[in-house]
Amino acid sequence: MNSVVSPVTDELLRQYDVSGPRYTSYPTADRFVEAFVAEDYAQALAQRRSGAAALALPLSLYVHIPFCESLCYYCACNKIITKHHEKAGEYLRYLTREVELHTALIGTGQSVSQLHLGGGSPTFLSDEELRSLMVMLKRNFNFAPGGEYSIEIDPRTIDEKRLETLAELGFNRLSFGVQDFDLAVQKAVHRVQPAEQVFSLVEAARSQGFESVNIDLIYGLPKQSPESFDRTLAQVVALRPDRIALYAYAHLPERFKPQRRINTLELPTGGSKISMLSHSLAAFLGAGYVYVGMDHFALPDDALAVAKRQGRLHRNFQGYSTQPDCDLIALGVSSIGRIGATYSQNAKTLEEYYDALDHGNFPVVRGLALTRDDLVRRAVIMALMCQGHLQFESIELAYLIEFQNYFGKEMEALQVLAEQGLVSLDSTGIQVTAKGWFFVRAVAMVFDRYLQTDRTRAKFSKII
Repeated sequence: MNSVVSPVTDELLRQYDVSGPRYTSYPTADRFVEAFVAEDYAQALAQRRSGAAALALPLSLYVHIPFCESLCYYCACNKIITKHHEKAGEYLRYLTREVELHTALIGTGQSVSQLHLGGGSPTFLSDEELRSLMVMLKRNFNFAPGGEYSIEIDPRTIDEKRLETLAELGFNRLSFGVQDFDLAVQKAVHRVQPAEQVFSLVEAARSQGFESVNIDLIYGLPKQSPESFDRTLAQVVALRPDRIALYAYAHLPERFKPQRRINTLELPTGGSKISMLSHSLAAFLGAGYVYVGMDHFALPDDALAVAKRQGRLHRNFQGYSTQPDCDLIALGVSSIGRIGATYSQNAKTLEEYYDALDHGNFPVVRGLALTRDDLVRRAVIMALMCQGHLQFESIELAYLIEFQNYFGKEMEALQVLAEQGLVSLDSTGIQVTAKGWFFVRAVAMVFDRYLQTDRTRAKFSKII
């Protein structure tokens, strides 16, 4: 396996082997409140239509498809395990009602430059159901040419013919859930899928012209070892997907019931997880991948790597994006969206989701209206997470503050990270170093006011 020396030491990896937010939003979703209701969401949509945002930037759409045929034991997603595919048709009818509630307020034909179908398993839907969903969305929204239109794929539910259908429907980016190629690990998490199947699908996707193929991996699963994961890394390097997402498994059986089926005695030690991460960094960087940040790697000519080089990275609830910072309409059970200075989340159960729509209401059950302090801190955190640098003057002019006074305690805390070589500080701003980019969540956490007052971080994943 082609490899290089990792740019960070195991000692630093151990030091920052702590939990923290992923900052797909700030404030993070655990800060949402039930006092934010459907009427607040409707008001935010109405303000969008009357404001400049509707004209200036296109929308992003997220559609959550919760169904899966079988249970993966590591999963922490909102999902419904069923083999009754007729449930999908009913769900699509309710998605249509939810879209119609939106267009009644913002009008039809709003420009969309980003669509992501997540789950669950979006490929639980049949070809005709996927076609029906896309026809409905395109009837209500105007999909801009050159946008990012992606779908998450369970390789066990798709073949080359289905890939052709996805291309025909307008999807140009695919994300394959792999997690690990080792058969013993796959059996331990109840997700067996031969490597040959994934290799064949990726090759077919390339031949059909998909712009980008992502592979999801997880380290820290039961029966994994540094040696076994090295074999998976070698296979992924040989597969050479355009993007790789590498996540640390967070074992939280008290929160996620499926994880109770995992034998804790089979989980790798903390030291083994550090080795797996260290080996992964060396393997992917050695194979020519760019570390985009926050678990993500991309080939140098992939749009995500190009956006990082050009300072055009953005971040939303699906992670890093090349699309400009924009409003996100989230559709389906448990979906999280952003409109203006608000966040919102839909009901987490089908019963509650359906009931709200049956009564002609948005299925929003909680959310947040951001304060001025939230907006200032969001701007700081997203600048650090996406561009890796921050000019004090830009924040001072936008929010009419004196940065070093406003963030006096935070600047003191950054001194420790500066001494470790993770950031450099001067009178004009903050620069995340090349080494610090691997720990950018730790840099962002310094500015998280909620985290400063609540040190209970077990609910978050590890920051590296």
